[in-house]
Formats: sequence, C-alpha cells, structure tokens
Amino acid sequence: MKIGVIGTGTMGKNHVRVYSELKEIEEVYAFDVDRSKVKSLKDYGVIVCESIEELLHKVEAASICVPTKYHLEVAKSAIEKGVHSLIEKPITLTTKEGEELVHLLENNGLIIGVGHIERFNPIVEEIKKIIKNPLYVEIKRHNPASARITDSTIVEDLMIHDIDIVFNVLYKSVNEDYELYSAGNNDLCQALIKFGASVVSVSASRKASKKIRAIYIEEEKFTIEGDFMNQEIYVYRKPGRYGIEDERYTQENIIEKVLVNKVEPLKEELKSFIACVKKGEEFKITPVQALNNLRICEEIRRLNGVL
Repeated sequence: MKIGVIGTGTMGKNHVRVYSELKEIEEVYAFDVDRSKVKSLKDYGVIVCESIEELLHKVEAASICVPTKYHLEVAKSAIEKGVHSLIEKPITLTTKEGEELVHLLENNGLIIGVGHIERFNPIVEEIKKIIKNPLYVEIKRHNPASARITDSTIVEDLMIHDIDIVFNVLYKSVNEDYELYSAGNNDLCQALIKFGASVVSVSASRKASKKIRAIYIEEEKFTIEGDFMNQEIYVYRKPGRYGIEDERYTQENIIEKVLVNKVEPLKEELKSFIACVKKGEEFKITPVQALNNLRICEEIRRLNGVL
C-alpha cells in the first residue's frame, strides 16, 4: 500500500516513522507547508511532495496530522480524491465542522478513522475485560509545561483521550444518560461525570511537575489501578482478614498484577487503520464517536467559561 502523511510536526513525524517500519507499506509520501520539517524525514525513505494535491493523487490512504483548524479542509480534499484517511484527534476544531464532515462521509464507502491513540493502549482492553460494574472511576492525565505548540485547550489536547475511554469503553452502554460538572481553564481542568450511581472524575493539566497517566477504578469486590505509560495493571481484591496489631489497624489484600502484552499504541493504531482499509472494515474510532467526544469537550469548556 502507498500511504501519505499530511503534516509532519511532532505527531506527523511519528506517523512517518511507524509507517516506514511496516511491511504492508510500499512507499511513504509526506507533505508539510514547512519544507524543512518534511525534508528532515528523508532518513525514513519518505518521498516528499510539493502539495497536498500531489500527495493525494499518489496514495491510497493518508494520515492527516495538520493543526486542528485545518482538519476539515484537508479531510474534504482527501474525501474528494477518494483517499481513506486517519485524522488525528480531535476530529475537527468545532462540533459544527465535525457535523459537516460526518455528513460528507454518508454512503461514500471510504474508511475514515480518528486517531484517539489511547484506545490502542493494551491496558484499556485488559481493563475492559475485568470491569463489571464500576462504582467510581478516576483518570488523571497531567503534563509538565511543554513548548509544543497546540491550537487546542487542555480539554481537547489531553482530556479528550479519557473522555473517549469513559464514553466509548467503560460506560458505552449507558453514555446517553449522564450528568456533567466541571471547573478549570485552558491549562487545568477537572470534570465530574455521573452515570446513575456511578461517579467518574477526569482531570488534565499542563501545569504539573510530574507526568501522570493513571486510571483508578473501584468496584464492590475489587479495585483496579492502571498506568498508561508503563502499561501496568494491578487488581486489589477484598481483604481476607482484618485485625489489630500493636493497636494499629491491619488488613490482608490479594494483589494481582495483570499480564499485559506491552506495545507501542501508535503502531497498533496505524496497523489497525491499514488492515481496515484493506478489508473495507470500519475503524475502531469512528467519526461519529469522535464527534461525540468533541461535543462533550465543548460542554466541559462551556461549563468552565472558556468556549
């Protein structure tokens, strides 16, 4: 397959690297308005294009990694050329643009996915197998200050990963009936979501002194702790014995470390995209799901007064 990457900033460069490593890919084409960025990728054997039009003419599928404000424009061009596309998250800058894009995709036969990379983190599937009835969920995604330029607030930049997991994995069957509360600003935000009797806390920050990617889930009979970065999961079962020793409360827990097959989530995501294109199957994160994620992001920002 001949693949293209449009936009070769931080994320686009990683797409180029991974595609160049996959045996299913014959040639990798790339375009960026900043010629110095794309030319620096020649070590990966990339073929540099002089325009988006040239790239779309040569490839069967493409990753769209341009700044969010250009997602709709570039995706439209790909759709017009009949090119299957993986759009980096968020799907578009606004829900209005997202609705326009989803409408364009109706009955056109193209495979269009959205790059919510954390869905391909192996701990997500493992946790999905374990959970039965979550009572409390807490997800933290905190970053130290970064020089990386972004045209998104903290909600679309970081929190959207966990919104996707909450609404499309953990609470997929009940996500139409929820209550949402939030407080924050462009760089720090916490959202509280209620699904019936279940409570979910999601927080994101670009002001932390420590990088955190953690998930914590309480159920009636066990507690789960997961680390997205180290790809580790621990399950704590109810204590088998309570007691007092030297006037201190003690308990014995059963602690299980779940066996996780550690992988690079981006590589799994791009392999899945290629497989979906070849088989004509829907990508795991659909434009409709991604649009719903963006709607919830906008709802959170509205509550925070930063819309």
